[in-house]
Amino acid sequence: MRIRKIWKRVYRPRTLRALGVAVGIIGIFSLGVLVGDGRFSIVPQGQLSNRTGLPRTLNYASVNQLYDTLRATYDGKLTETQILNGIKHGLASAPNDPYTEYFTPSEAKAFNNELNGIGLTGIGAELSENAKGDIIIMAPLNGSPAAAAGIKAKDIITSIDNQTTAGMSINTAVSKIRGPKGSKVTLGILRGSKELTFTITRAEIAIPTATSKILKDNIGYLQISQFSSDTYGLVQQAVTKLQHAGVKKLIVDLRDNPGGEVTSAKNIASLWLPKGAIIEREKRGSQVIATYRATGNNPLKGMPTVVLVNSGSASAAEITALALHDNHAAIIMGEQSFGKGVVQSVIPFSDGSEFKVTIAKWYSPDGTNVNHKGITPDKLVPLNVAEAKVGIDTQLQAAENYLQGK
Repeated sequence: MRIRKIWKRVYRPRTLRALGVAVGIIGIFSLGVLVGDGRFSIVPQGQLSNRTGLPRTLNYASVNQLYDTLRATYDGKLTETQILNGIKHGLASAPNDPYTEYFTPSEAKAFNNELNGIGLTGIGAELSENAKGDIIIMAPLNGSPAAAAGIKAKDIITSIDNQTTAGMSINTAVSKIRGPKGSKVTLGILRGSKELTFTITRAEIAIPTATSKILKDNIGYLQISQFSSDTYGLVQQAVTKLQHAGVKKLIVDLRDNPGGEVTSAKNIASLWLPKGAIIEREKRGSQVIATYRATGNNPLKGMPTVVLVNSGSASAAEITALALHDNHAAIIMGEQSFGKGVVQSVIPFSDGSEFKVTIAKWYSPDGTNVNHKGITPDKLVPLNVAEAKVGIDTQLQAAENYLQGK
């Protein structure tokens, strides 16, 4: 499943290792993904070692044969750079892993611009790819043009401006959906058995990654739309505000949160947990290569908490939800989450190109890996679509009802 985002991101290069995400697509469909999910790290080439058992060099005879045939028979113009980039993209796709990708220098620049939220406009959604090769919506960003138009997580994009997406790569879809602010893009959508069409106006997306309010019976509500470099600070401010208002119970809304920086997720989960509590472990095979623990800054320790998730909750959002759940700091309500439980590293090359590669899986404190499975909530609460259309949030109501009994 390849993931791209469609909105502005605000990641900093030094925090790439904490990326759980996908990156932004289209204006925000992005090029990358939080790599949404696990996390990115920068790995110097000098630290590379053979973990696959592959030979040190390959026999390129068959590749040269194909190149000679292409050079002799293709009816069109090609450059050496095109050929080399095609070989590199193909090599990166060989593992058939949706999160392992090669970026040319220009693609790498766009990728990093999206991570830093530089000059991006779009529809505010994250793209991925399912096992069948369909391009799907991972999650629309709350308050984005995509969300306002009615785009939903798991929607399959069948066409872009009347061009079929059959056989289309994520990169191509990104380039077609991205465009100038104020311009329009038309998406053909398959939702279950329904064929739908959405025409969406592209915009620059600048929505706070965390917001809060007080509900009835003095229940606090904290919505985190993604985990970015500024999210922890925003959450700290919200928590202080809620506590000063006397809030004693809290709903954390991670619905349609595609992930983001794992460092941000770790710090936020720590607000509930004792110092040293496990937040997540990373494994390569059966070997634990990293363990992330709570920092001890826990003003929310002991506060009854419900975490809301749905099919658009992924990667760092899933890490946060399970860290609280497995440490008995919250219960999870809503619908099955997306299921992204892998970790990526970004390896830069001297020509400006980059290689993003899956290096490990992450596991919750209780040892759960959600990849391709997602989180099954403690209490399944389907969203009533008819009521949602008139502004009634049945999942939020269920969380409020639960906390009222606490």
